[in-house]
Amino acid sequence: MNDHPMENAEKALSLYGTAILRMAYSYLHNMYDAEEILQETMIRYIRSAPVFDSDGHEKAWLLTVTANLSKNRIRYNKIRMADQLADDLAGQKQEDLAFVWDAVRMLPEKYREVVHLFYQEGYSSSLIADILKIPESTVRVRLNRARTKLKDILKEAYDFEG
Repeated sequence: MNDHPMENAEKALSLYGTAILRMAYSYLHNMYDAEEILQETMIRYIRSAPVFDSDGHEKAWLLTVTANLSKNRIRYNKIRMADQLADDLAGQKQEDLAFVWDAVRMLPEKYREVVHLFYQEGYSSSLIADILKIPESTVRVRLNRARTKLKDILKEAYDFEG
């Protein structure tokens, strides 16, 4: 091969580009990602400017780099998909919570306050009883009645079954 890395890369690309692309595609099942792997493989080839004993060694080096980059891309794609799913679920949760809190605002105040303290603030029924200066049994009754009223409000206002 020539001493110039770009010329070597052009020659390697013309000789092995299709094999690299096929290998990347076999891992990724996505032409866009496979083309990116081909480009990254060639960038690594240019940067490292390896010297090979034979064309067979050169092809083996290129395909090894391709395989490693493809495996890394698979891991990256899985993480990205998991992150996207988490974001989607978090967004969905926020929407669901907004939906429910809109319904909570429709409750009478005595139910609204126990629901807020229990679900939003995370207080136990005994702490809520201390805060509101009412018996703990009253807190539990109000929470149960609030849940029933919420279910009715959601069913009526939002056609929600649950």
